[in-house]
Amino acid sequence: MNRYLLPLSVLGTVAGSAVLLKDYVAGGACPSKATIPGKTVIVTGANTGIGKQTALELAKRGGNIILACRDMEKCEAAAKDIRRETLNHHVNARHLDLASLKSIREFAAKIIEEEDQLHVLVNNAAVMRCPHWTTEDGFEMQFGVNYLGHFLLTNLLLDKLKASAPSRIINLSSLAHVAGHIDFDDLNWEKRKYDTKAAYCQSKLAVVLFTKELSRQLQGTGVTVNALHPGVARTELGRHTGMHSSTFSSFMLGPIFWLLVKSPQLAAQPSTYLAVAEELEGVSGKYFDGLKEKAPAPEAEDEEVARRLWAESAHLVGLEMSQGPSVKVQPLPK
Repeated sequence: MNRYLLPLSVLGTVAGSAVLLKDYVAGGACPSKATIPGKTVIVTGANTGIGKQTALELAKRGGNIILACRDMEKCEAAAKDIRRETLNHHVNARHLDLASLKSIREFAAKIIEEEDQLHVLVNNAAVMRCPHWTTEDGFEMQFGVNYLGHFLLTNLLLDKLKASAPSRIINLSSLAHVAGHIDFDDLNWEKRKYDTKAAYCQSKLAVVLFTKELSRQLQGTGVTVNALHPGVARTELGRHTGMHSSTFSSFMLGPIFWLLVKSPQLAAQPSTYLAVAEELEGVSGKYFDGLKEKAPAPEAEDEEVARRLWAESAHLVGLEMSQGPSVKVQPLPK
């Protein structure tokens, strides 16, 4: 029997160390215990994954949570789950399709009409490495959903956010933004051979540039905006990557995935932190890797690129440029 004690002890030590290492790599839980009773929060893409867990975390803290999703059946089910788990009955589902400018405008109009205030906007929804699809309005899908849709949504809700200040905007980007480049000659991949990875990286770089420029425009309004990389999580986002489709990747890379890939619950902690932490009051225009502020890629800090991207984006989604942070909306074509 004694001959098994040492191997078992070593195995236990290794297993315990692996768990501790995983917790360290994952970044841990939101350190803030702040609550947000009565504050209205919108989380896009909240029917599953990081978005659902973010909505859950903020519902636990007393927020009035609006889940904004394309699939209303899944959205209603997620809202029901969150209400049941948190006993917070102020959790509601609303339809929002970020691949449709018409849907975004309709959603924003209802929020403006029906909600007295809006304190937190979490731009979470995303698609990743999908085939060369286009949105309803003809935009490359990843650029359209991950960036342009949230660009329009945020601008339409700015007046409500400013009237509710102090308020916060949280934009989910990705570490992948460091490999991104904004190609102003072909933002929607109409001229080049489509590269699904490069398109994803461009969309996430655009999110950081948008965050920087919006923060500049919002100075003095009481509205802050920050971008973050939540970490790699076990969600439906990677369904187009084929990462787990082969026996080789599942067997050989499984231990690495286990160590580096977060649960949706852990991946939601950075969004939660940026939404509630009292110590981040007034912090704006920053990029967070998990729970820590980091410097983004050099192109993400290029003010000229950020301003040009803003102007191009405003043109694409039908917004009139203005001198200040408010943007006038052109009427929908009849």
